[in-house]
Amino acid sequence: MITYVFPGQGSQVKGMGEKFFDEFPDLVRKADDILGYSIKELCLEATDEKLNFTQYTQPALYVVNALTYYHKIEETNVKPDFVAGHSLGEYDALLAAGVFDFETGLKFVKKRGELMGRSSGGAMAAILQLDEDRIRDILREYKLDSLDIANLNSAKQTVISGPSSDIDNAKAIFECEGAMYIKLKVSAAFHSRYMAEAKEEFAKYIKMFKLSDPIIPVISNVTATPYENYNIESNLINQLCASVRWTDSIRYLIRHGVMDFEEIGHGRVLTKLIDKIKSETGIRQHSHQAKKFL
Repeated sequence: MITYVFPGQGSQVKGMGEKFFDEFPDLVRKADDILGYSIKELCLEATDEKLNFTQYTQPALYVVNALTYYHKIEETNVKPDFVAGHSLGEYDALLAAGVFDFETGLKFVKKRGELMGRSSGGAMAAILQLDEDRIRDILREYKLDSLDIANLNSAKQTVISGPSSDIDNAKAIFECEGAMYIKLKVSAAFHSRYMAEAKEEFAKYIKMFKLSDPIIPVISNVTATPYENYNIESNLINQLCASVRWTDSIRYLIRHGVMDFEEIGHGRVLTKLIDKIKSETGIRQHSHQAKKFL
């Protein structure tokens, strides 16, 4: 069996998708019409600073992931058994599963990026070398009540979100507890209670569209289990404030037996995380990156 995984924010880099824009001119033209700017120019010519603004990052990654997926399907004529995506990447997983078409997915991502980009004063930090239980204990012991767990990326890689000053103040505490603490280059506290306003606005927007049942099982960031036909809309809405349960998602897939993973998009962020999860779970089979020409 094979699972295609789609990366989210953190995978963006200037030059991504270069080989695919000319391969799919109709889709690129549709993307430009929806966004109101050239997606090719954004990915190939924009400064790193602009590409890192979430209102630009999200459409850029969605489009590059999608074009990479279409290229892969045309090249192999093989559909995956499962799909999953990390945060923003989940929209490409749902696209691959036929829940919405390319244009609808891009409209969702554009709106999502704009809403999340309006939030300010928040920050995120990655905590390495401590497991989830110990991190939760530390948050409780030191009364770090303003901080939420945003991403559960592997057994010993967790991301927290919260007000910028509180993220800064937590650094010394976690380092004293033996953790490596890395503040991330983001402008807001994603996947936390601080996205509540964005979640409310996004909920109103998504109700304007009709969603189809998935034709390929999609593993949800929110539940770490496959989407059900009744919870597609609620999962996408709740994802804005909920933790990304990536570790549990990969473990769910591994429990199905021998599972190959291919990362569809730019980079190897998820490939490395999956190898970590497999190693932590005692599984030696390696995931690998999809063959592509970026």
